[in-house]
Amino acid sequence: MIKMYTTTWCPDCHATKAALKKKGLEFEEINIEQDDSAAEYVMSVNGGKRSVPTLVSGDVAASLSGFRPQKLDAFLAQAGL
Repeated sequence: MIKMYTTTWCPDCHATKAALKKKGLEFEEINIEQDDSAAEYVMSVNGGKRSVPTLVSGDVAASLSGFRPQKLDAFLAQAGL
């Protein structure tokens, strides 16, 4: 299962969700504005930045801020999905 750290207002998050759904991939959405520990985690894997969307699968974490389909494909390949 992919974890997707997001906010409600983020256009890159909306694009990432649509792309994941189009690929038929399930994900758990975690809003960092409502969960302080999630925001801290996102900052810990993104050099102190609250960069969303951040996707996590297993030990692989990547920010897809500035969304492009190629970024998503690279994350999925690295995660073995």
